[in-house]
This record gives sequence, structure tokens and C-alpha cells, in this order.
Amino acid sequence: MPIEDVLQKADEAGLRLVRFLWCGNDGTVRAKASSRHGLEGRLRAGIGLTVAMQAMNSLDQLQPVEGMGPVGEVRLVPDPDTFRVLPYAPAAGAVLVDHLGLDGEPARVCQRSFLKRQAARLAERDVVLEASFENEFTLSVQDESGGFRPVDESLCFSTIGMTASQEYVEALADALERQEIELEQYYAELGHGQQEISTGHAPALRAADEQILVRETIRGVAAQMGYVASLAPKPWPEAAGNGGHIHFSLWSKDGSRNLFHDASRVDRLSGEGRGFIAGVLAHLPGLCGLAAPSFNSYHRIVPQYWAGAFTAWGHDNREAPLRVPSVFAGMEEASTNAELKAADATCNPYLAVGGLIAAGLDGLEHGLEPPEPVEVDPVTIPDAEREARGIHRLPATQEEALDALEADAVLTTALGPVLTDSYLAVRRSEWSAYSLQDPEFEQRGHFLKY
Repeated sequence: MPIEDVLQKADEAGLRLVRFLWCGNDGTVRAKASSRHGLEGRLRAGIGLTVAMQAMNSLDQLQPVEGMGPVGEVRLVPDPDTFRVLPYAPAAGAVLVDHLGLDGEPARVCQRSFLKRQAARLAERDVVLEASFENEFTLSVQDESGGFRPVDESLCFSTIGMTASQEYVEALADALERQEIELEQYYAELGHGQQEISTGHAPALRAADEQILVRETIRGVAAQMGYVASLAPKPWPEAAGNGGHIHFSLWSKDGSRNLFHDASRVDRLSGEGRGFIAGVLAHLPGLCGLAAPSFNSYHRIVPQYWAGAFTAWGHDNREAPLRVPSVFAGMEEASTNAELKAADATCNPYLAVGGLIAAGLDGLEHGLEPPEPVEVDPVTIPDAEREARGIHRLPATQEEALDALEADAVLTTALGPVLTDSYLAVRRSEWSAYSLQDPEFEQRGHFLKY
């Protein structure tokens, strides 16, 4: 979208402020905003930001990362194509940004640029990764003591739960539609007050951009209506966990063919799809450090919680972190995809999707073949058999996931040393900080930040 069109749309909508949104190493969404005055120049040249922000964790504790202290600046330079008028924020719009150095080149710490690089690697094969996010979140109200309680106590998929949240969900659906974000499904999920929405598949970068906008919209609409919406992986210790599952498939560059689809196979999964999944499975422990990266994530990724706690894949197996869903009649090619369940909304979506591509490409480049699918709950397989089949426990803590990421040369090489070092420093500092505190501090910290 030309900058002139952005300015025209801003004037037509009567905008006073445009938020320049980014997601940092800590997975939180942050922003600076430009007034309408001077917006044209800021759309072209960006807004200044201290280099230190990429060393800030989710507790606003600055970490000692080389080159990310009080000296130095980057520019938040927007992508005009991401401009949206925000339905939940009066007279406000938003754009997604890249972090550029003063030389105009992508900053080595820029997560959005990392995803662009991985998408470009696919483009060399004339291939596009299409992805979509399924977001589970908890809708709550604040009680007299300052705590939070769910808006209902309904059953999974209950129409009572739908009714309890229907005004909110209608406003959410309207807000997404007005931002041209395709809402595919909604339902009341297992947990009290828990909701789930899924949005349409899109090329990798747009899918990650829209995930930022979806997270903002879920919370923004809730705040507008007097609710608090949390995408924390485990909003309360006794509650069902909130996932941010990533569905993905490879398509020809012109969008005419799903490369994951093979009509001759019973499960419709092609050799290329199997190779890509094999790569993701091989790097899954380290990928958890990007896709399920918070302290709170590992209260959700436990056996028999339908999040996937073992290195396994399976067909319609919701205890496998990599699930190949059955296809829909009459939509066989369009619906052939895989799902990464070991993911949640505390991730930076650019890192999660970029890491997914890097892992899958390693599978394709080395001709990897996945092991036999697991078609039962992995925890029910005897220990010796699991070991023989190479079915291992995924990281059980944030610390273990970050150690696995650091040890994964494919993922760290793709990220590059600056992004790797700063990311690990930020996330490890969260592990240290939350480990020293009680469960209430951890729960409240994640509940209100994601």
C-alpha cells in the first residue's frame, strides 16, 4: 500500500494516533505512536528507539547484552501494507514495523527480518509456507480483591459458555472483520471462561503480522468492554491451558498447488510434507524455546493435557505435538496441513514461524523421513518401547527448552549470533526471576502481559 493511501485512510477515519507495533524477544507487544501531524515523515523514516529494548525482558528488566545498552538507536520503520484502523481504540490505527539500523539495513536483532530471511529461503525453491494460528484465551473479570475470575463456569463447547460471552465475541468478530482478518471458527473451550478462535491461512510474514494484530484485538476489545482477556499458557494453576497452535503447509509460489498434499496416499500427506515434518520433529526441543518460550508455558506442556509432551507426530492425535489432521471432503487439497501444538501466545510469532521454516527446511535439504506415527497417547507406551522408537520427553521447563535451543546449530545459525544471544539472555533472565518468586507472582505476571 503506498504511503499516500495510508495517509488518506487515516484522514478518512479521523485518526489522531497511529501505533507502530513490534514484538520483542520477551514476546510482549509494544508500541510507539505517531500523531497525524508528522505521520508522513515517520512512515518513511520511522520512529527512533533505543537499542536497549531488545534486551528488555517481560518484567522490564534490562539484561546486559553487548551493544544493547544506553548508547545507540534503531528505527521502527513501518510496512505500509500492514496498516489497520483499530476498531477498539478510538481515533487510532496501527502498523507493524521492522527494526532498521541507522544505515537503513535490517538490524541483526530484528525478528520480523529473521522471518523474511527464512521465507526467502523457501522462495528460492519457488515455495511459500502458509500458516495460521489457533488462539485460546481466557475471558475474565476483576473481583473485589483485585484478582480475576472467569466469566463463566461452563462445559467444553457449551452453548452456555457461548451465551455468556456472546456480546464480547460479536464485538471481537466485528473488530477482526474490519481489519480484514479472516475469522474461521469460534467456540467456548474446555476451561472456565476459555475461548478459542482460528484465523485463515496466510503466507508466513502476513500470518505472523496478523497474529500480533489478533492478540491486540482480543485484549483491546476485552478492555473496551470491561473484561480482561489473557492468552497466558496457564492462566490459573487449576485451569485448562491456552495454546497458540500453528497450522502450516507448503504451497507453490503461485498458490495453485499444496505441496503437502498427495491424493494417492491414505493420509494425503506427500513426501515433501513428510520431509518438512521430519525436520520440525528433529528440531522440536529447540523449537519449543521459540514457540513455547515462557516460564508459564511449561505448566501446559505436560503429559495428558492435550498439548503434546513427547517428540512424536500422529494423525488426529491431540497428544502429539505435531498433528496431521484428517482432511475435509471436497476440500482435500486445501485442508492438508500439519499442526504444531507445542506453541502458545507468549511467543514472538516471527521467531516461532521462522524457526518452524528453518527446521522444516533442514528436513527437506537432508532428505529426512519421519519415524512411524504415534497413534496412541505416548505416555501409555512402555518406557522401553518409547526409548527404542526415539520418543522422548520434550523440555519440561523453560530452562530446558532454552538449553535445547542453544544446542541446536540449525536454529541458532538461522537466527544469527546477535538475535540468538539477546533472545537467550532475555528469556533466561525470566527463568531466573520467576524461579525466585512464588506461583502467585508468576501467574499474575503472565496473566496480565500476554
